Amino acid sequence: MKLPDLTRGELIKRYKRFLADIKLPSGETITAHCPNPGSMMGLKAEGLRAWISTSDNPKRKLKHTLELVEADGGLVGINTNSPNKLAEEAIRSSLIPELSDFSSLKREVKYGENSRIDILLEDESGKKTFVEVKNCHLMREAGLAEFPDSVTSRGAKHLKELSDQVNGGARSVMLFIVQRTDCDQFDTAPDLDPTYHEALRSAADLGVEILIYDCNVSLDEISVRRAIPWRRS
Repeated sequence: MKLPDLTRGELIKRYKRFLADIKLPSGETITAHCPNPGSMMGLKAEGLRAWISTSDNPKRKLKHTLELVEADGGLVGINTNSPNKLAEEAIRSSLIPELSDFSSLKREVKYGENSRIDILLEDESGKKTFVEVKNCHLMREAGLAEFPDSVTSRGAKHLKELSDQVNGGARSVMLFIVQRTDCDQFDTAPDLDPTYHEALRSAADLGVEILIYDCNVSLDEISVRRAIPWRRS
């Protein structure tokens, strides 16, 4: 996924969930849209290097968007709109072997209880694969990616709906996209959301497939790189 031209700045603060104040090299301070509803634990400290994109859309209230921060010595993607695009691009490019056998791919298809599945795959025989995609960028222990970084009742609801599809004879996949390069394992964060911790394990036991892929992250693009294992502690 190619990134737009980015401008480097310094993070002053992230607040009200979707706002971030950035100091530019010129000394000017701007307010950027922060497309991330989570806590951004470990990725919102004052003084972090940050990169923003600029939109020329006159209808936007904020023309800048926070895209990347530098943390733990590397770049981290914080835009939670990116993982669905990254997943689709990777699936179409056969970078996720577990999701390579399909004849059609659709996005945002209604299913479950007033929900939309991120990606719906269908093979030539008509069998469907429901793929829910989640962004992951929390790292508190070196090398360990964790999800979620705050309570997500919506995430637990999605796991139940994926399990319901398995019970109905379909295939369901929970795909975590880790927008950083420095993790070689994944696990849930039971101290931050014990309900999701148990929900993921229950879903896996019921037949929902759990896939975790990390990314290459640069100032030019982000792309899915490799599978990493679920530690399941």
